[in-house]
Amino acid sequence: MTTTTALQTLRQVGRQGLGTPLLVVALLAMIVVPLPPVGLDLLFTFNIVLSLIVLLAAIYALRPLDFAAFPTVLLMATLFRLALNVASTRVVLLNGHTGTDAAGKVIEAFGQFVVGGNYTIGLVVFIILTIVNFVVVTKGAGRVSEVSARFTLDALPGKQMAIDADLNAGLITQEEARARRNEVAMEADFYGSMDGASKFVRGDAIAGILVLIINIIGGLAIGILQHGMPFADALQVYILLTIGDGLVAQIPALVLSTATAILVTRVSASQDMAGAVLGQLLGNPKTLAVTAGIVGFLGLIPGMPNVPFLLFALACGAGAWFLLQRKKQAARPPAAAEQSPPEQPSETKELSWDDVPPVDVIGLEVGYGLIPLVDRKQGGQLLTRIKGVRKKLSQDLGFLIQPVHIRDNLDLGPNQYRISIHGVPLAEAEVMPGRELAINPGSVAGPVQGIATRDPAFGLEAVWIEPSQRDYAQSMGYTVVDASTVVATHLSQIIHNNAHQLLGHEEVQKLLDILAQTQPKLVEELVPNTLPLSVVVKVMQNLLEERVPVRDTRTIVEALTEHGGRTRDPAQLTTAVREALGRMIVQNICGLSEELPVITLEPQLEQLLLDTVQGTSSAMGFAPSLAERLQRSLAESAQRQEMAGQPAVLLTAPQLRRWLYRLTRHSVPGLHVLSYNEVPDDKQIRIVGSVGQAQLAGQ
Repeated sequence: MTTTTALQTLRQVGRQGLGTPLLVVALLAMIVVPLPPVGLDLLFTFNIVLSLIVLLAAIYALRPLDFAAFPTVLLMATLFRLALNVASTRVVLLNGHTGTDAAGKVIEAFGQFVVGGNYTIGLVVFIILTIVNFVVVTKGAGRVSEVSARFTLDALPGKQMAIDADLNAGLITQEEARARRNEVAMEADFYGSMDGASKFVRGDAIAGILVLIINIIGGLAIGILQHGMPFADALQVYILLTIGDGLVAQIPALVLSTATAILVTRVSASQDMAGAVLGQLLGNPKTLAVTAGIVGFLGLIPGMPNVPFLLFALACGAGAWFLLQRKKQAARPPAAAEQSPPEQPSETKELSWDDVPPVDVIGLEVGYGLIPLVDRKQGGQLLTRIKGVRKKLSQDLGFLIQPVHIRDNLDLGPNQYRISIHGVPLAEAEVMPGRELAINPGSVAGPVQGIATRDPAFGLEAVWIEPSQRDYAQSMGYTVVDASTVVATHLSQIIHNNAHQLLGHEEVQKLLDILAQTQPKLVEELVPNTLPLSVVVKVMQNLLEERVPVRDTRTIVEALTEHGGRTRDPAQLTTAVREALGRMIVQNICGLSEELPVITLEPQLEQLLLDTVQGTSSAMGFAPSLAERLQRSLAESAQRQEMAGQPAVLLTAPQLRRWLYRLTRHSVPGLHVLSYNEVPDDKQIRIVGSVGQAQLAGQ
């Protein structure tokens, strides 16, 4: 029972993370406690195996973050190798006079077999390995790690802004945004750790050189002075042992340095390195064909080694022919399609309603140059982005957005696209699939090289840049998105601004059916007892037109049921529903803030407008010049609010609210028009501006 309890305790302690402290203690013990030659053989062999495992793990990792523990592994492997150097140095200096097998069979094998037992050759080989490791691999990997860490940290704010932009556009969900933020943070931590870990590798190479010099000098001194060995024998034995010890440590060090260089030079995209290298290096048959011609010409020159050159020229030519044939076969249409005869039109076939194509509710037409964006086989992401846009807008607006019908249009330019609602084109723009759009949010640190343009969705200043400039642009404060995201964001903006045209009888009936599952009596009292469905549809369309979502179906139905018995006028019912939804409307404008900054009309001007619109339903009968000056004054006030980082809200009488909204919805798109009755009682109103007759007269 005691043994079982002890084993359970050990397992529990192991699970609590004592593996790393025990490993550190073992490394310290290797430095302090003398190891037998057999122990050194096992540990040196384990060191070689560990370095190979790390190298293969770095090669097979699809992206650097798949091996995020590499900096820690590299540090532990370096410390382990240094501890082995100390342990082997002790054994070499203590027992070196007994022969070349004093420090174990592994060191002896590297000293005898690998370098042929000649300490001069061994010394040269060791120096070459050290130079390659120290000057080429380690220094290059350290520089790449340093630059990658700096650019990754500089680009961190831009990447965060790009994630927020995708989230706001509905291209990704909250969970995907959280995962991408974690990935960006992990990437910054990884390259920062690699920058520090590469310094350990560089220091390890320097330590290897110093250990070699110390072992040679110390071995000669001990062999000659303490053990009375002849100089030639001492030189032969101790240099062979030192070279064997150095090689058995430097070869794994070179392997780990190579793994470091491979990992830090990988791109961040998820890809198989072998497939990427072969695909990019040998993907073009012209490369192999030109190489075959040059090498074949060199092989025909008299005095050159003709056989090797002509052999490789033949191999490159065969490879080019094979790649060319495979590309032709891939471009060839299927045999079934070639053999099938074209369908002959029937002259006797009568026209039917099937020949009348229905109008697309939401249409997206693309030029032939943008077809790869919507083709999943070519890596196009636009369909996925559009699905995300529909999901986001459906959640925000409160009803299911209809599918987007995408088709090509040869009348458009190669890189142009057109967005239509109910067959009516509403927007048209151009993107560059091979580039990325760097959008200036208004606070960038400097310019970037590219083609100047404007963001199609919001009209912001932007630049089409090369993909290689992405990290630099993000570090300068630009929001960088690809062409698919540009199209999807523009589509999202168009759908959001025209949501009232997408809500029809079927959608409203579906909303009522869903509400009837929990509130059957409420829905039954409204339709058809109180109001017809057409009036409910018109009210909800009015709400969407005024940028009020219809998510809270219960509150809308309750307000319509309460006021529907007195009037069936959609405008008056919309006003009543807005007052019922006032808390949600105000919260969407100012959030959880207790204070609502507003712009008001002076009493004289407000009374003039009230007297003018009395007795009319929606039209206004005063001078157009006054309406123009009112628009201009409200636009200036709204711009001052936006520059101050506050929402622009016009607070007015209920009778004027709808008319003022129609007056300013196009000229002042950022202005929210509220009536006094829509502001909740717990909100404090702060007047930040006022528009009066004197102000209008002075313009």
